[in-house]
Amino acid sequence: MGDSTTEARRPLSPHLQIYRPMLTMMMSIAHRISGASLAAGFVLLAWWLIAVSSGPEAFATVNSFFASIIGRFVLFMFSWALIHHMLGGIRHLIWDTGRGLDKASIEFFAWGTIIGSTVLALLIWIAGYWLRSAT
Repeated sequence: MGDSTTEARRPLSPHLQIYRPMLTMMMSIAHRISGASLAAGFVLLAWWLIAVSSGPEAFATVNSFFASIIGRFVLFMFSWALIHHMLGGIRHLIWDTGRGLDKASIEFFAWGTIIGSTVLALLIWIAGYWLRSAT
């Protein structure tokens, strides 16, 4: 058996202190966070659907929350997380075909996911406000 003091000084595996944060590492973390955020967002969606079926008082309560600044921010972040997670899934689907695995393509897909999710979320919200004012 080995000396216990020698084993205690060696790390069991590389940790975040060793690695320099890279875009692909951050995208992996963001993909996981967006997936967990979607679970919370779908709870809010279920709250809204239950309120719709429960009557006008319950709906007014939920609607007042979603109409507030905090509620709209939560809805915007939910829509961003949904799009971000979807684009990340498409990126992984492309990788599953064996394409886009070179360093340049990986960086391109990572930036495309960040920029694409932000632009698409903004466009959806702009279109929503535009359609709302048009009626």
